[in-house]
Amino acid sequence: MPDTAFSVISPQKLASAVVFASPHSGTDYTDSFLALSILGRKEIRSSEDAFVDQLFQAAPEFGAPLLKALKPRAFLDLNRSPDELDPAVIEGVQKRGQNPRVASGLGVIPRVVANGRAIYRGKLSLAEAERRIGTCWHPYHQALKGLLDQAHAQFGQAILVDCHSMPHEAVDAMAPRGAGKPEIVLGDRFGAAADGGVVDRIEAAFAAAGLRVARNTPFAGAYIAQTYGRPSRRQHAVQIEIDRALYMDEANIRPNANFDALQKLLRQVVAEIAAIGREELPLAAE
Repeated sequence: MPDTAFSVISPQKLASAVVFASPHSGTDYTDSFLALSILGRKEIRSSEDAFVDQLFQAAPEFGAPLLKALKPRAFLDLNRSPDELDPAVIEGVQKRGQNPRVASGLGVIPRVVANGRAIYRGKLSLAEAERRIGTCWHPYHQALKGLLDQAHAQFGQAILVDCHSMPHEAVDAMAPRGAGKPEIVLGDRFGAAADGGVVDRIEAAFAAAGLRVARNTPFAGAYIAQTYGRPSRRQHAVQIEIDRALYMDEANIRPNANFDALQKLLRQVVAEIAAIGREELPLAAE
């Protein structure tokens, strides 16, 4: 039986060109995978975008599908190209040009989790890497492409909202003392992945909920935003990063006392973003 790579929560009626996706919140840590790792169950979850799929679970209520990965990021990173293979963790892979993500251990088959902690004692076989890509990476991306194509066919546009979370220390270090640090970072690859009008509307939805928003720093979007963001074709991709301290105890990987309140707040944000996908948005150049 092939691995189950993803789940799609579909609305009763498709009513928005927006597609919500959570590629890093998967929690299917199989015994066979854990047996390969030198990390404990809590350590191996440290780079997971824990509970992000739950934060955006209201999307289908507003006519938009929610695609969520089931396999964890430590097993396979869906926000990487399938050819970002790390020779330091996969047998038989030739060293090629310097790729900073691969060099840091964050290729499509990650070598490390948060804080550079190694996942494995030794190397994986190339066959195992190809199996994961074939059974998990390709099915997820085929599903994502299908949802975007469906939105585009029905509404004349597609808007991917790629949902992630960021460690609190990532934003803690980016703003001077006393300055308002962002709680939400929107990544549109500095305008290459989405029309500015779409990003403005998404930013306004978060700002109206009282959340501080920044763009592209420290996260501008990776493979998914780069691949699916085609604003000239009326297909937009915006990566959303949420400060984990807003909703979870990072050290113990569990919801904190504010989780329910943030989930309720984001329900309204999701509703406003889904509404963007029911409107005819002109291209900036028009």
